[in-house]
Amino acid sequence: MSIIEIISGVVLILAAIVIVFLTLSQESKGRGLSGSIAGEGGMMEAGRTRAKDVKLAKYTKIVGIVFFVVMIAVSVLSVMSMN
Repeated sequence: MSIIEIISGVVLILAAIVIVFLTLSQESKGRGLSGSIAGEGGMMEAGRTRAKDVKLAKYTKIVGIVFFVVMIAVSVLSVMSMN
């Protein structure tokens, strides 16, 4: 196992942990039945929450792309090292 495979493995694990953390940090899109009965309250707070969720969604997409690029690179490197 080469040093590049070890580093890319560590990057994959870190990216997976960050993706899970960012996904769990985001608010759910709807409030469900309680939101429809009680109505939407706190419009100012909702604006701040949406801005935060937009940033979290953006970072989640970026980390997801990094995860898949590194995963493909590891796959290619492992196939090349077998030959």
